[in-house]
Amino acid sequence: MKIMIAYDGSRNARLALAQTITMFRDLKPQITLVAVAENPRDITSENENFFEEELEGIKQHLLEAMDVCQNEEIAAETLTLEGDPRKMLLFAAEKKIRPDMLVIARHSHEPDGGFIARSLTYFVDELDYMTFGSVSSFLARRVQCPLLILPSL
Repeated sequence: MKIMIAYDGSRNARLALAQTITMFRDLKPQITLVAVAENPRDITSENENFFEEELEGIKQHLLEAMDVCQNEEIAAETLTLEGDPRKMLLFAAEKKIRPDMLVIARHSHEPDGGFIARSLTYFVDELDYMTFGSVSSFLARRVQCPLLILPSL
């Protein structure tokens, strides 16, 4: 069974990985952890630095997740993409990985102390939700494979 997990290193993403392993261990899943780094909005050096820091953070989170999979004896690989997370996750599911199931953790507005959480404000989160909708609702309307949305705890 091929399972794609949208993974950003947040507390909810780590819980989603653990829950996925617990639920599907007996099916010997092949997990692909997909992380998306958002492109900077303009080409200023400040935004480029922010993007590079985000990319490095994502790579570190993916290494930690791979360690979890290895310790649990679960086959796993990673994929890092750049762009709008909603569109890139849909692209990965539809064109690159073609999983039997896509797993995402429902976003929580509670900060978890991670790099991305510290950099966003409540206003920006709300504006994004009102303007574009959440990643989970975007994918639920478009993705062609089964979608498991795990609640935040």
